[in-house]
Amino acid sequence: MSVHPLQRLASPARSASLLLHAAGIASFAASFVYVKWFPQLPTGSVGGDFQFLTILGLALSLATFVVGLVADLSLTRQVFEAKNFLAVCVAPLEVLISVLYWGLCAIDRDLIYPPGLDLSLPLLPDVGFHLAPAVFLALDLLLFSPPWTIRGQEAMILSLCIAFFYWIWVEYCFSYNGYYPYPIFQILTTQQRIFLFASSAVLMTGSTVVLKRLYHLFNGIVKGTKIE
Repeated sequence: MSVHPLQRLASPARSASLLLHAAGIASFAASFVYVKWFPQLPTGSVGGDFQFLTILGLALSLATFVVGLVADLSLTRQVFEAKNFLAVCVAPLEVLISVLYWGLCAIDRDLIYPPGLDLSLPLLPDVGFHLAPAVFLALDLLLFSPPWTIRGQEAMILSLCIAFFYWIWVEYCFSYNGYYPYPIFQILTTQQRIFLFASSAVLMTGSTVVLKRLYHLFNGIVKGTKIE
């Protein structure tokens, strides 16, 4: 099966590509098992732990790697292309989640975890939720994927759509539960929350651009191609 000239390693393939996708699936599944054992929000709340952007991102990462594994096992080009399509959406989101989480924790963990409640995670699960997905997806891009063709304007529209839908989802859950999954949402006014989501969309667009540039720094560029 032919691959893009810039793609560093064979994929789909029943070799290193399959091992990466299997390892990612194991990591993501372990995080979901942890959530099952130690739910972070009250039982019966609308949305449950899927109110967290982290959990939504983890579910999308799991879906992306399951599709990637199916492509490796079946050696089907169409399934491989579906994995790459998902990765364009999910990898920048996971980078955004990692940047926001570790950045806010460095400023004040009470912005992430409700004051007075011991919901902070041990180190290994913390890394599993808030760093491993970004690392796995970045490795999949750099080693086993063709270069992304998404342009900056398209990335911005995609990021705004994701931010908008998450905002609507959070407000919907709040209308039933009476609380937000992250204390920072409770602290901010409606206008400030809108600004936060819009800023997050800009950061997600930036993560798309950075991932594209890292790809070309690592794998090179096709002569005559302009990087956007």
